[in-house]
Amino acid sequence: PRLLLSPPRYPWLLCSHRLNWSSLAPSWLRHRQLGLQAKDQNFMLEDSAFWIFGGSVHYFRVPRAYWRDRLLKMKACGLNTLTTYVPWNLHEPERGKFDFSGNLDMEAFILLAAEVGLWVILRPGPYICSEIDLGGLPSWLLQDSSMKLRTTYEGFTKAVDLYFDHLMARVVPLQYKNGGPIIAVQVENEYGSYNKDPAYMPYIKKALEDRGIVELLLTSDNEDGLSKGTVDGVLATINLQSQNELRLLHNFLQSVQGVRPKMVMEYWTGWFDSWGGPHHILDTSEVLRTVSAIIDAGASINLYMFHGGTNFGFINGAMHFQDYMSDVTSYDYDAVLTEAGDYTPKYIRLRELFGSISGVKVPEDVRKPLSACSPASWQGASLPLPPDLLPKVRYEPVVPAFYLSLWDALPYIKEPVTSEKPVNMENLPINDGNGQSFGYTLYETTITSSGILSALVRDRGQVFLNTETIGFLDYKTKKIPIPLIQGFTILRILVENCGRVNYGENIDNQRKGLIGDIYLNDTPLKKFKIYSLDMKKSFFQRFTAEKWDPVPGVPTLPAFFLGALSVTSFPYDTFVKLEGWEKGVVFVNGYNLGRYWNIGPQETLYLPGVWLNEGINQVGVLFLRPLLVPALPGSQSFPGGAVGEQEGQKSWPAPSLRALMWL
Repeated sequence: PRLLLSPPRYPWLLCSHRLNWSSLAPSWLRHRQLGLQAKDQNFMLEDSAFWIFGGSVHYFRVPRAYWRDRLLKMKACGLNTLTTYVPWNLHEPERGKFDFSGNLDMEAFILLAAEVGLWVILRPGPYICSEIDLGGLPSWLLQDSSMKLRTTYEGFTKAVDLYFDHLMARVVPLQYKNGGPIIAVQVENEYGSYNKDPAYMPYIKKALEDRGIVELLLTSDNEDGLSKGTVDGVLATINLQSQNELRLLHNFLQSVQGVRPKMVMEYWTGWFDSWGGPHHILDTSEVLRTVSAIIDAGASINLYMFHGGTNFGFINGAMHFQDYMSDVTSYDYDAVLTEAGDYTPKYIRLRELFGSISGVKVPEDVRKPLSACSPASWQGASLPLPPDLLPKVRYEPVVPAFYLSLWDALPYIKEPVTSEKPVNMENLPINDGNGQSFGYTLYETTITSSGILSALVRDRGQVFLNTETIGFLDYKTKKIPIPLIQGFTILRILVENCGRVNYGENIDNQRKGLIGDIYLNDTPLKKFKIYSLDMKKSFFQRFTAEKWDPVPGVPTLPAFFLGALSVTSFPYDTFVKLEGWEKGVVFVNGYNLGRYWNIGPQETLYLPGVWLNEGINQVGVLFLRPLLVPALPGSQSFPGGAVGEQEGQKSWPAPSLRALMWL
């Protein structure tokens, strides 16, 4: 007999066996032979119809200790499939040197998904977009001045082949037919909107198959790229947010591949933010309407994002169409779970929806306001109980006690590169010939005259004469006047890589630092010292206790500041708020929490409790420049950068670094 998997509202959800959502492997799945198949209008898992209700969580954006919590919340929401990207740039930070440890332990994440009861769709790239630096491609690829990313250019395919040799050896045992949870693998990502080489997608498909990938292959494209992103023998899926785009489910997909299962690989539950832009919010009722419409259309769906997490460190990407826009540190995405993994109204309503599809009675109290609902009250016949919320704590303010100016820190940093001309980050002869991927680069040379300084800076360069800042160079400001100087003067340019573009046609041109020559009065400057300030976890270890000084009344900036956060009981999650600080980076116990910038929209940095210790915790801040320092009548104030001693000027007010609960 044929049994309904859903109430009559969804008559198309038919299968020969009701799925047991409490286990991924009921008796009829114990002999795995066929895997996930795209036959007729339904997906089939072995010989039974199967609907993919998926959610995206990226292991590299979530502290490992919280993986289980996030996946249990996904399972309890009524989803049955995890989707995740694999970031090449993090797994192979230097050519031929691979890192799948700690927070990058992809295999542990996938096996944990299986343990929780979730299938997995893997999206291994090599390009993944994902609002991550260079779309997940390693920056060392750009050392080749002729590099053509995402094509069959030999320099790119050689690197992909070596990476896939290593990666797929880890993935193959985790496939469904080998007893693992991976039921499908995506071929690249949104290639139709790039589409620079017709041979490229067939090459990626073959690269996967030649290395033992035997599960269902998928592509994923948005509306702009859908007509150009398909590959023979690969199921096409679409990415969208608006109900207006649902016509593509029927019109285009059916015209290209006939009667085959339909899937929205990315239903965007929110959107990412950029520095200086608005905070994006997608209304819960709109999400529910669109998700319901997708399901009513008989399509499978993946919620992108179910939980966004955080761009810890410097891994954020950027967009550059009319203007360059760097992505913020938070990847909250206005997703189903917040950046800290908390429930949202979207979670409550979606759990009710997916519970109804699986025939689960959801209690009335989930219709109450979110503040009136507790996980313990969310009883369901077969949906698991959502985990309790992780506590948040407001800690006491931290006032930095010690200080080290960048200029005083330079002797303790690795020997600078000496070069006749400027060298961009990626081509610096450091890190075993792999260049610099993230962070800041300081360029120094000597000048003897004033005039107009001009340079191509990527992305943001703070210009100093000796230790005093005189302005910035960036995408819009390419020239700056040099005031009158006396004798030999050190010209310094501190360049920040704010994030490489992760989407669009100009990803080949994402080299950072000083690009080409820098000119003073149209004459190229020579003889540079170049310091790499990559801010890796070991960076602060170079500055031993005796190198730090008490914070002076008027510190010379940029500078590193050091304070202590006292945690007297078990550590819990919190958020760092920096009032009176303009721009920089925060480190806690060696972990890089990411960038802060007072232009918003992000106002706090997420600090996971698992990165804190009971007792004293080291809080470090790279502070690039202050806000305008108020001055007494008759004195001079400096609108940023290093603040010189002036008669009558107020002492520079050391801001307090405060860790606050997200209210």
